[in-house]
Amino acid sequence: MNLSVAVSQNWGIGYKNELLFRIREDLQRFKKLTTNKIVVMGHNTFKSLPNAKPLPNRINIVLSREKKLHIPGVIICDSINSLENILQNYETENIFVIGGEKIYSQLLNRCRTAYITKVEANPTADAFMPNIDKLPNWQLLEETSFSENEGLMYKYCIYSNKSFFDTPHAH
Repeated sequence: MNLSVAVSQNWGIGYKNELLFRIREDLQRFKKLTTNKIVVMGHNTFKSLPNAKPLPNRINIVLSREKKLHIPGVIICDSINSLENILQNYETENIFVIGGEKIYSQLLNRCRTAYITKVEANPTADAFMPNIDKLPNWQLLEETSFSENEGLMYKYCIYSNKSFFDTPHAH
């Protein structure tokens, strides 16, 4: 599994169920990364999507404790176990965790690669991504130089979860 997220300098990812940043190039990169893939998100993240509709050309999976939740065109999982059962049908490198805070925290250790857009700004945030720079099992593989969009400086970072490569039983 992979994850994709844009973070502020203090690893903020959202405020009042909205993204902190809408950088056109970053959204295009996200689309390129996830098109024809599987995206896994929480219910609040789904509700924050444009028109609260499934992302096109992707299999949309929503993880929610709401037992009776039904969203046309979306696979609903009410537990991590049911999510794992569904995900067994797909190649792990085609699965992207896309938020929000609780989902990132729950699935972070199951992810092999993290695509992080780091934005040089600290707007008010009420949702955060764990700071993987401080987690010993995550290693920065590559990063771009900074780009600028409407006064915001940002760079792309790709991290690898070393625990997948340290254990013989990784799957």
